[in-house]
Amino acid sequence: MKPAAFDLTLATSLDQALSMLAGEGTKLVSGGCSLGPMLNLRLARPAALVDLRRVSELRTLEGSATHLDIGAGWTHAEIEDGVVPDVTAGLMRRVAHGIAYRAVRNRGTIGGSIAHADPAADWISTMTVLDATLLIRGRAGARACAMADFMLAAYTTTLGADEIITAIRVPVLSAGAKTGYHKVCRKTGEFAQAIGAVVVDAERGLTRVVAGAVEAPPLVLAGAGERLKAGDIAGARAAAQDEIEAVLAGHPEAFRALHQVAVDRAFSDAGLA
Repeated sequence: MKPAAFDLTLATSLDQALSMLAGEGTKLVSGGCSLGPMLNLRLARPAALVDLRRVSELRTLEGSATHLDIGAGWTHAEIEDGVVPDVTAGLMRRVAHGIAYRAVRNRGTIGGSIAHADPAADWISTMTVLDATLLIRGRAGARACAMADFMLAAYTTTLGADEIITAIRVPVLSAGAKTGYHKVCRKTGEFAQAIGAVVVDAERGLTRVVAGAVEAPPLVLAGAGERLKAGDIAGARAAAQDEIEAVLAGHPEAFRALHQVAVDRAFSDAGLA
């Protein structure tokens, strides 16, 4: 099928893109990997599209000793290839490499994926386990939002209709950090059926265990995180299993089991045996 007719603006600045959002029925597009199929199926019928690919303010890299602000317009492939510095002990490059196919990674952007807020998307779980912060601009000004507070439900976020994610503030992990990530897919290229993610960085004070692709915002497994912070690896792994069982009690047993396996393998991937 072909999309319904719409107006297209190739924005060249952030201010221009923000001004275009004043129009009703306007949608933003960056890589178009999610919106494109919806347009072709006419599941989405925006009156106008604003293309962000030429907005240089969305392709910045600014950082310090503690964090790196990654512009929302960088592609998955650029993260995979190391064009964007990986300050997360290799986690971001590994995650980027596992996203869909290379053709998708060449076009899809980290900011677009997060804004779309598919629960099964890799960056949603990854940025949650890293305790990242989203930098957001709107016509009313700029604000910061913790990744854990951004997603309200599947495809639903705190992002206003006149706001754009400009960058993702990612913490710089220490050399001794341990990270693990495991995704359950039926075949390469599909969205995850379950995601497990673990980060342990005592030097930076960051210890988190996350279960993702739960048809809702990622689950931060606080009990498991506390056990892990105390150095009780066996207790943390057991606590993660119990928390998933309790929080996902309304889901089928197979659904819970997939997430328990994903999180347990993330522990192993991080070398936390």
